[in-house]
Amino acid sequence: MIRSNKKYSYIPQKEPSKFPVVCMKIMENVLSLLYPDTCPVCGRITEEGICQECREKLQYIDEPRCMRCGKPMEDETREYCYDCEHHRHFYERGYSLWVHKDAVKYSVYQFKFHNRRIYGSFFANELLSRYGKSIIRWKISLIIPIPLSRKKQKKRGYNQAELIAVSLGRAMHIPVCTNGLRRVKDTKPQKQLSMRERRTNLRDAFRWEKASINGENILLIDDIYTTGNTIDSAATELKRAGGSKVYFLTISIGQGS
Repeated sequence: MIRSNKKYSYIPQKEPSKFPVVCMKIMENVLSLLYPDTCPVCGRITEEGICQECREKLQYIDEPRCMRCGKPMEDETREYCYDCEHHRHFYERGYSLWVHKDAVKYSVYQFKFHNRRIYGSFFANELLSRYGKSIIRWKISLIIPIPLSRKKQKKRGYNQAELIAVSLGRAMHIPVCTNGLRRVKDTKPQKQLSMRERRTNLRDAFRWEKASINGENILLIDDIYTTGNTIDSAATELKRAGGSKVYFLTISIGQGS
């Protein structure tokens, strides 16, 4: 699954020597005392990763769902949601954990804009548990997070999609490239635009700037899937650069129809 001859910014390594591991454990213990683990849904302190009350509230997306974007649907006889029936997509398929509303919406907002980076490992573990078999079935050989513009990255201090991608890559021993796909347009927030404006806004928004990805099956990671324009734009550029098939995983997704 791993192609070791390729040069990416992160490739899972063998376990380091015992001394650095011990130091890292000590630091983790100190940090856990200073910054206790909090539930990524309600924000309360918990040692369970997510408190049981919130775990019971989360409704994972299951069938019936769109066979392309994975949005939940009410009609079991339909294969695709309205968006996927009326618009061409440049990725193969994708899934999300939850619908973007209520507690999930709040959690993603805290993760993105309130420096709750610690939620990244939780989301990665949930994606791994739910879709690890799909990643293997898709024969993914490279994971790429959707990049932020330099302006947004500098202002926020981190890319939330990158945090998830790196955790997922380490868990599955798949290379992760965090600096090959670059956002070359500082696009406007998609939620402020109409459908047509969204597509124009993201046209040629990304550029691949690293080694050849000929034949790679790529997994894109993002936080939210709405209309799919962001994933489409990135997939278009990756296929232009030689990528074979492009899939995606996100934390949440808009309601389907």
